[in-house]
Amino acid sequence: MSKDVLLSAPMMGKVIQIDVNPGDRVEEEDEAIVIEAMKMETPIYIPCDGTISKVNVKVGDTVEEDDLLLSIAPE
Repeated sequence: MSKDVLLSAPMMGKVIQIDVNPGDRVEEEDEAIVIEAMKMETPIYIPCDGTISKVNVKVGDTVEEDDLLLSIAPE
């Protein structure tokens, strides 16, 4: 059994969009979450093919650099 791949925030910011839900099938480079920092929107992309195991944030949350955003069960 493979360990989940953890997707962390690359920077501090506010979560303004979440494009995935637990159970969703995703592919590498799919957009997962958008974080806004200093009026700039930064999309966060899925690093591997798999299925979303858990989403740890909701729209409106403020995240710090390296906070866990979501987990992916890789294929």
